[in-house]
Amino acid sequence: MDFNLLYQMGDTFFYQTVHQTSYYIYNFFLPPVIFFSIFFYIMAITGILSKGKKKRYSNNNIQWPYVTIQIPTYNEPVALRCAKNCLSFDYPKDKFKIIIGDDSTDPKISKLMDDFARKNKRVKVTRRGSNIGFKAGNLNHMLKFSKGEIIVIFDSDYTPSKKFLKKIVRPFIGNEEVGCVQTRWSFLNTNQNLTSKLGYSILMIYQLLIARVNERLGISLLFGSGQAIRKDLIISLGGWQEGSLTEDVEFSVRLLKSGYKIVYLDNVKVSGEVPYTVKGLRTQQKRWAYGNLRAFIDHANSLLFGNFTFLQKFMLILTLLGYLSSFFILPYIISSTIYFFSTPPAPIDFYKFFTETSKFVIFTSGFLLAGIVALSKERRLNMAPTVLFSSLTIGIFVAISVCNGFIRALIGKPMKWKIIKKQGNFNFDLKDQ
Repeated sequence: MDFNLLYQMGDTFFYQTVHQTSYYIYNFFLPPVIFFSIFFYIMAITGILSKGKKKRYSNNNIQWPYVTIQIPTYNEPVALRCAKNCLSFDYPKDKFKIIIGDDSTDPKISKLMDDFARKNKRVKVTRRGSNIGFKAGNLNHMLKFSKGEIIVIFDSDYTPSKKFLKKIVRPFIGNEEVGCVQTRWSFLNTNQNLTSKLGYSILMIYQLLIARVNERLGISLLFGSGQAIRKDLIISLGGWQEGSLTEDVEFSVRLLKSGYKIVYLDNVKVSGEVPYTVKGLRTQQKRWAYGNLRAFIDHANSLLFGNFTFLQKFMLILTLLGYLSSFFILPYIISSTIYFFSTPPAPIDFYKFFTETSKFVIFTSGFLLAGIVALSKERRLNMAPTVLFSSLTIGIFVAISVCNGFIRALIGKPMKWKIIKKQGNFNFDLKDQ
């Protein structure tokens, strides 16, 4: 018996099986990949052809409403940096108060919060003794102590400028249809490393392309920080959905269903921190994938059959289900790579090679083009090679986490809130606070 021949036959059969299987998987995932790529092509082209609208408001003879600023935090001393910035607002000093919702389990951090509040009479610290309901539960608890008409919310790592409060409150004045106002994010640590650059580019695709299209269609959504909401609307709509990992998005859908408007001020920026560790970026994107899908499931009937126009429905659904693209792109890239490297040895067919390579590039370049356009709008086109490299390395691990979050949401498996490491918690000098 010729064992070498048997081995070669088995080896050939194995590679043929792998090659054919990867080919079938590749073609199975090709249509949805093309669909999402076309969507991002459209977003990129729209971004190229349009500019952000600069909304201008006069501040003359304004009776400024009372505002409560809420800073939910969980073992994050950097929240005091945010509160300190808020104390510098050029808003009438008797018309705003700051609440730090301290869910911390570290007594040293809680003491820092208390000491800061004692030195600053316009700052109040609230506690509930647990982190039940996550950020949404904290926001609902702070609402009990919030006075006035407008609630402004910041995540703990954000650093609003002196003029920020007037800019975010102004669209409410004289327009009862405005229920919320959202500002654009910028970041303090964009250039920190490969991970921060990748996270930044992902967020800019949404904020500079998708969010602007949603604004023109009248279906802007909240981002979770740097946002303002009418207090009576939060109460009348039943508060924030406790346990939600994207309480901002879920509340936005409820508000839009009620006929109110969310204004997106893409010319007003507020700076925060983008995740700079792979674990942090994976956690953030997994959380958002999970929360957005749960929001879609909760409101699917209204999104599919409600009183939105076709374009509004289309954009709302794709905004909430955008993370689904990773579910298709990841196996598509993996299967196409296996298919390429498992091809039986043969003379190079240059025509087939260039044809297949061109098809692969065209079918997936919608995502790349969207990223390039977003970076160019921020005048950071020099980051494109780095972002491309990080997308093909770190991005694979992020995509796996996104798929994990999507599947967990689909089967209704609960997911816990996990804190993301922020540089400000280590760099912010608290000695003089």
